[in-house]
Amino acid sequence: MSAIQRKGEWLEFRVSNQEHGKTIEEVCKTNLQISGRMVQKLTHRNGIQLNGKKSFLAYRLKPGDRLQIKVFERENYGLEPEPIPIDILYEDDHVLVVNKQSGISVHPTDPSQKGTLAHAIAFYYQTQGLQTKVRHIHRLDKDTTGAILVAKHALAQAILDEDLRERKIKREYLAIISGIPNPPKGTIDLPIGRDRHHPTRRRVSTGGDTAITHYQVIETFEHASMVKLQLDTGRTHQIRVHLEYIGHPLFGDTLYGGLKKGINRQALHGVKLSFNHPFLHEKIEIEAPIPEDIKNLIRELKNEN
Repeated sequence: MSAIQRKGEWLEFRVSNQEHGKTIEEVCKTNLQISGRMVQKLTHRNGIQLNGKKSFLAYRLKPGDRLQIKVFERENYGLEPEPIPIDILYEDDHVLVVNKQSGISVHPTDPSQKGTLAHAIAFYYQTQGLQTKVRHIHRLDKDTTGAILVAKHALAQAILDEDLRERKIKREYLAIISGIPNPPKGTIDLPIGRDRHHPTRRRVSTGGDTAITHYQVIETFEHASMVKLQLDTGRTHQIRVHLEYIGHPLFGDTLYGGLKKGINRQALHGVKLSFNHPFLHEKIEIEAPIPEDIKNLIRELKNEN
C-alpha cells in the first residue's frame, strides 16, 4: 500500500511499485479518486506537483516519487463561528464525525439563522487553527440526534458525495414507534413528495421522489416497538413519513401523528455510520451513544410491560 499523508497544504502520495509506469493523471483518478473535472481544476491552479515541482499529467511515475495534491488551502468558513460545544466521535485530517444533539439544525437555511451545527463546527475549526468551509455530507432533522459526517476539504467532500450517491455510506437509525409492525422485518418502498396543505410536512405521493427504508424490530413493549432502520435514499423526513404511512409513527413526532408521551421530540437517533475512508482505503464504523431522553423512554415502556 502506498503511503499517503498531509504535508502542510499538500496531500502527499508516495508512489510504490504498484504504480510504476502509471501517469500522474491515472494515479489521481484511480488511487486518489479525483474526478477528471477536479484534476483539471487543480492543474490550472498549480495544485498538482511531483517531488515539489510542477509536472505534467502525462508523466509516468517511478517508485519513490512523491505526488503532491494541494487540498488543504485556507478558505472562509462560510458563516460566523459560534462557541457551541460539539461531541466529536471521530476525526482525522480529512473527515470529522459529530454526534448531533437534538434542537439544533445541521446548517442555516437562511443567512440570518444562527446557532446551527455548522456554526459550532466552524468555531471548533477556529480553535484548532483550521480555516476551511464546513462541508456536511448528509443531514439530520433538527430534533433528530446522531452521527453526522463532515468533510474537511473539497476533495474529501467530492469523494464522499459520490459515495453517498452510490449508497456506499450506510446509516443506521434507532427509533421508538407506536405499535408492533407485522411483519417484524421489511422494506418500505414508497415515493415521498411535499404536502401541498402544510408548509413543512412531507407525504407519500405517487409523483414524489423514490424513497426506500429498511426496518427491523429489535424489541417489543406492550404497545410499542424499538426498531432499527437503514436508508437507501435520504429524503426529507423519510423515516417519519414512512413509519406514519404504515401506521407506526415515532413517539414524540406530533407532526406525523406520534404520541406525545415520554419524550419531547421524535424518538429517532442516528446510531451507526459506516463509510469507506476517502484516502486510507479502510472501512470506518462509528457508533453514536443513545441519548438520555430515548433511554428514559425505553425504561418507561419496559416498566409498563
